Amino acid sequence: MTAQPSTSARVSNASSELLNTSDPRLQALHHWLSGLSSEFSLDMANWAPASADASFRRYFRIGSHAPAHPSLIVMDAPPPQEDCRPFVHVAQLLEEAGLQAPKVLAEDLAQGFLLLTDLGRETYLDVLTEDNARPLMRDALDALIVWQKNSRTDVLPAYDTALLKRELDLFPDWYIGKHLKVELSESQRATLDRINQLLIDSALAQPKVFVHRDYMPRNLMPGLPGTTGPGILDFQDAVYGPLTYDVISLMRDAFLSWDEERQLDWLAYYWERARKAGLPVDADFGEFYRQAEWMGLQRHLKVLGIFARINYRDGKPRYLADTPRFLDYARKVADRYAPLRPLAKLLDELTGQQVDVGYTF
Repeated sequence: MTAQPSTSARVSNASSELLNTSDPRLQALHHWLSGLSSEFSLDMANWAPASADASFRRYFRIGSHAPAHPSLIVMDAPPPQEDCRPFVHVAQLLEEAGLQAPKVLAEDLAQGFLLLTDLGRETYLDVLTEDNARPLMRDALDALIVWQKNSRTDVLPAYDTALLKRELDLFPDWYIGKHLKVELSESQRATLDRINQLLIDSALAQPKVFVHRDYMPRNLMPGLPGTTGPGILDFQDAVYGPLTYDVISLMRDAFLSWDEERQLDWLAYYWERARKAGLPVDADFGEFYRQAEWMGLQRHLKVLGIFARINYRDGKPRYLADTPRFLDYARKVADRYAPLRPLAKLLDELTGQQVDVGYTF
């Protein structure tokens, strides 16, 4: 058995590579941090990659000698592909709502650099088990209700027809066209257009609240000691839109699948708590569930397109492995509701797959 290097050795090696990099953005980032090192007691010899995501953003963890912050997070969001201003804005909204989110300590918006508080190293995706899933997911739902209760108009971009349509167009453009290499017939295209309009109309008919837009276990963290509720990450794409978007995103995740009985339990928990909190959820749970399912289907189709685009445009293939999960979600929902069944037939034609529908409403 080959001995693995210690954590401190790995951090030291990573720090050395970052400090001696030829990457011009990392050189600029290091220069920017050097100017902040005294104010925030930064340990400039102790920084390493923290995470990367499906966008162009990168995150690094840097040591600090300040007792209150033994480590901090640095975001590198290169313009013009990324814009830090929405992140700063939404971080402030979450803080005003009393929710846990990275606090922006320093910013250079022109270069696309942020220095943030560190909420830890583990996300829900790392720690969820059969034993702790119920309390952790309920914590996430309670935090979501707080976020939605703090909603106001004219604060975040609208999740409008144009945005919903652009998202849905990702499915035929990237998943069907680029990944499956299929050109839709006129009748197939017409079917998809009709389904898309149904989904858009359903989304726009819902009450509007703040929408995180990626409210899922990968972007939630167990609360730090002395805090309540989850830490919330990756919120820069937040919009003002359909009430069911975030709750169904949490239930039907890109990287985890839950049985439908458990999903129903959590959705009922949210529905009851949201009603008590005064949120405008539908008084009929069956109609609320339909709204959530149709909203989820819009997201499933969008994500299939996004995962294909990330592979073929950005050279990040690992997300394609999770596309069967979204096809399964989409196929089940489409076959549950008569107006959506033409989509189920189309998916069968495209993939040659059929799935067990499960609960029907």
